[in-house]
Amino acid sequence: ALIRLGFVYGKSLTKSALRERDEVVVARREYLRKKLANRDPLGKTICPEVYLDESYVNVNHSNSRTWYFAEEGPWVRKPSGKGPRLIIVDAITSDGWVPGARLVFQAKRRTGDYHGQMNYDNFRRWFTDSLLPNIPTSSLIVMDNAPYHNVYVDGAFYPTSSTKKAELASWLQEHDPSAFDESMIKAELLVACRERCPKPDYAIDCIAEAEGHRIVRTPQYHPELQPIEECWGVVKNHCALHCDFTIAGLREHLIQGFDKVTAETCQAAIKDAYTEEERYWKEDMDDENEVTDVEVGNSCQHC
Repeated sequence: ALIRLGFVYGKSLTKSALRERDEVVVARREYLRKKLANRDPLGKTICPEVYLDESYVNVNHSNSRTWYFAEEGPWVRKPSGKGPRLIIVDAITSDGWVPGARLVFQAKRRTGDYHGQMNYDNFRRWFTDSLLPNIPTSSLIVMDNAPYHNVYVDGAFYPTSSTKKAELASWLQEHDPSAFDESMIKAELLVACRERCPKPDYAIDCIAEAEGHRIVRTPQYHPELQPIEECWGVVKNHCALHCDFTIAGLREHLIQGFDKVTAETCQAAIKDAYTEEERYWKEDMDDENEVTDVEVGNSCQHC
């Protein structure tokens, strides 16, 4: 009916600036600037790009819809619940999966997602032993902002909203006693500490830089900028189509799903991410120009 009325269903050309926080926009611009700086005048990458990510798949991960006779109704043999979970960690380049980097293990606890099963020590061990030895020299490593990706170097202090008030007060008294007041509430202490505390380096970044690599982090809420997400989709769709609700079957189907992701698959996913990067870069500039025009117009009216 909408088509007959002349409507077309497609991607929006602009974003609603009202729905995005300033820090998200800033993080996106910082990320895009670093990614675009890694392209030569012909659009080819200067340093090899490596995209890493963690995901998971449950034993009962299967299609939720099926064909059935209307008279009989749906007959479903799918067990209740999600079942045991396998956590998967891997990385891709334009040549496909990074050889020797894959990590698959069964979760020991039931939590909302895979982040509850990972920590910095496990991630650092995988990053150091399985990823870095198997990627090209001087790579640009792209990953998200998972908590265990953003652990500061040992002994470093940087105030966050989870830092206790007593710690904030103690740090401020030690580093700038003149700025401290006994009547300050936690919000005031947090702002004062952040203004005076230099942000320390991330521990995983130091490890990467020591081996000649650089790390960039995708902005929050932007999975479309991470091409390995499309690869996860291929793997999980295969597992869903062949699900037999057993852990042994899931492990077998997981291997088959990984095999379905070829170099061509990764290249197409990376190309899609590049398209999104260019779209965001242009839209942010367009949004800025629109805001400027409005401000100028309002200023003229006031005059």
